[in-house]
Amino acid sequence: MVRDAAQAAGHVDNGHIAFEGLPNTRDLGGMPAADGRRIRPRALLRSGLLERGTVRDLARLRDEYDLKLDIDLRTDEECAERPDPIDAFPGMRFVHLPVFQEPAAGVSRSDDDMERVRAEVMRGEVEPAQLMISLYPHVVLDDMGIAAYRSFFEEIFALDEGAALWHCTAGKDRCGMAAVLMETVLGVPWEVIQADYMATNRFYGLAVNDGVPSDPFEGVDARYLAAATEALDREFGGILPYTEQALAVDADARETLRARYLV
Repeated sequence: MVRDAAQAAGHVDNGHIAFEGLPNTRDLGGMPAADGRRIRPRALLRSGLLERGTVRDLARLRDEYDLKLDIDLRTDEECAERPDPIDAFPGMRFVHLPVFQEPAAGVSRSDDDMERVRAEVMRGEVEPAQLMISLYPHVVLDDMGIAAYRSFFEEIFALDEGAALWHCTAGKDRCGMAAVLMETVLGVPWEVIQADYMATNRFYGLAVNDGVPSDPFEGVDARYLAAATEALDREFGGILPYTEQALAVDADARETLRARYLV
């Protein structure tokens, strides 16, 4: 297997945790970050749907990773269809921060939404990759997305102990952008951030050709991330200025997070 930039930089297997029912759950721990430091292991986790976790998976998150904060970025409809197994984590704080509520084809993953979108694709009414490219800027720029990602940082700031985990349904778009924002704040090099974003394709077993996955809805495409970052460059002058101006993560806040999560 060819190593990507993250693995080459020492983020072993892109932080993948070998769970039984959670194929895309990963630990940011070990990523190279600011000042030659690395992200502390077992502290910041990203994931897809938790409802699919086995009893053993949930016990590992609770006992091995000391999960104390679960941030769910899904819509109300998605949460109602497949609620998080909150009862498996006594003492854990659960926070619902929907990045959007209206159906967003290919990004929100409710059964009705995906059925509708796939029917549109079959009829030739939409081109999947272009649809995703057009949606990504809305994830970070719409009022609800900004509010969700601002609260995402606020909740992690408020965490006194234990690990934080954030997720959506597939753990790639809304969750992926949350990871991009956190990694940027912690000073992770851009090529490692990109590799972490693209690693989803490997954990879902998708072939990638020139940054394009074999399934544009189930995987991630380099063009999706580029659409978001180009929008942030245009509107804020970059990702870091976006976190400062829109998400209220200023220089002092960055240093607080780095002191807490870098070793």
